[in-house]
Amino acid sequence: MADLTQQQWREKLEKDTNAIILDVRTDAEFDEGYIPGALHMDVQNTAQFYEKAKGLDTSKNYYIYCRSGGRSGYACALFNSLGIKNTYNLMGGIMEWQGETIN
Repeated sequence: MADLTQQQWREKLEKDTNAIILDVRTDAEFDEGYIPGALHMDVQNTAQFYEKAKGLDTSKNYYIYCRSGGRSGYACALFNSLGIKNTYNLMGGIMEWQGETIN
């Protein structure tokens, strides 16, 4: 797991051809707007989140964000425990995101 600043996260993501963006906020938060291309997995729905996480491709690079960076950090740690080693936490979350969002 790596905690990346907004700039580091964006630069790394732009160059990564093996990237998956994950939004781990609640359904209501996701509906308010998300980063283009993001898949949604609500980390607060623990059982469902864990089941989905177990089915993810461990060879992919996961760029994970939430509202402020806390839940996404937790999600990165959980992924690491499941053998998904390439996880990148967006420090500051979508609250500090300066890029495009879809509403």
